[in-house]
Amino acid sequence: MTQENVKVLIIGSGPAGYTAAIYASRAGLKPVLYTGGEPGGQLTTTNDVENFPGYPEGVNGPQMMTDLQKQAERFETDIRFGMATSVDFSGYPHKVIVDEKHEITAEAVIISTGASAKYLGLDSEKRLLNLGVSACAVCDGFFYRGKDVAVVGGGDTAAEEATYLANICPKVYLLVRRDEMRASKIMQQRVLNTPNIEVLWNTSTEEVLGEEEVEAMRVVDTVTGEKRDIPIKGFFVAIGHKPNTDIFKDYLERDEAGYLIVEPGTSKTKVEGVFVTGDAADRVYRQAVTAAGTGCMGALDAERFLAAKEFENVEL
Repeated sequence: MTQENVKVLIIGSGPAGYTAAIYASRAGLKPVLYTGGEPGGQLTTTNDVENFPGYPEGVNGPQMMTDLQKQAERFETDIRFGMATSVDFSGYPHKVIVDEKHEITAEAVIISTGASAKYLGLDSEKRLLNLGVSACAVCDGFFYRGKDVAVVGGGDTAAEEATYLANICPKVYLLVRRDEMRASKIMQQRVLNTPNIEVLWNTSTEEVLGEEEVEAMRVVDTVTGEKRDIPIKGFFVAIGHKPNTDIFKDYLERDEAGYLIVEPGTSKTKVEGVFVTGDAADRVYRQAVTAAGTGCMGALDAERFLAAKEFENVEL
């Protein structure tokens, strides 16, 4: 196994990782960034991004990630393709294994591994992703204003997305597999009190219909087995996200859903010199701009940590 020592290692390459790289490299920390298994993160599967500052005409997700990558490279960030496969944060400096064959010891580690949206697993859902199928109403709902849409899920996220879409869409179908929702009582009341939301109880999706864009959905009554097609233009899956944090579970604190826990108002974890940015720690907002903001925080926290370490060594 090959070995290498670096000052700052960034794991992940979405808005959080690239922003951390920009700040860390401009601070002279010579960061090394590994892109992970999905270079650019979730935004590489998003066609149109209209809510990120600085793009008055909007931008497609892959282009935005390319722009961020080029900006990080401009300041000499060492960007590499590869995935962190295991870590050892029991000592200092920290150890990270990349692709199971390269060991890196780092004085500071910035985790930007993000989270992956959960989907139903339908072939038609995958085929029509970004052609009417989405996992983020706040991100993509604007494109379906004035059109009928559907939301799948029975938890708080689904309820929030349905009520958000109800403000811009004439009709919102909320598909709930059981005869009750898992959402909190207040969120259930908001859904039930919104006149243009129709809850379809005991309902699952068999197929999303359409050739070049979503045109309808075929749903099944889970009690009677009856099927029917309902015309829609947007199909939003709100059944949760899975944070990409499994390799850190033996060393860092996580909540019940797997999101890494940081000290409030910072990117600091309980392990000195390990910082978390972006959706790996954010179960609430999950937006590109908030991820970028925490990427800045992670780099600044890492810079201050390393400066304090250097001062301690000088004092000694």
